[in-house]
Amino acid sequence: MKYVVLYESVNDLADKAPAHFEAHVARYTPYIERGELLMIGPFADPQKDGSMAVFASRESAEDFVKGDPFVVNGVVKSWPILEWNEAIAL
Repeated sequence: MKYVVLYESVNDLADKAPAHFEAHVARYTPYIERGELLMIGPFADPQKDGSMAVFASRESAEDFVKGDPFVVNGVVKSWPILEWNEAIAL
């Protein structure tokens, strides 16, 4: 089981995100290093479709979100965490 965080972008994403991007990267890097964050990134049109991250556990996903500068500073307006039944992994 994996856990997917889906970020829904605020309407002024292009104005807000750059100021918090470095802190966002600094926030997620330790999760990658510990093997808790498996994938992260925006969709092709992040304003319209947002972005996602895949975590190894719900606890890691919840912990990440509560301190992510994109959440704390209003770059995203919602961030549901969904259980994902991974069928194929390469």
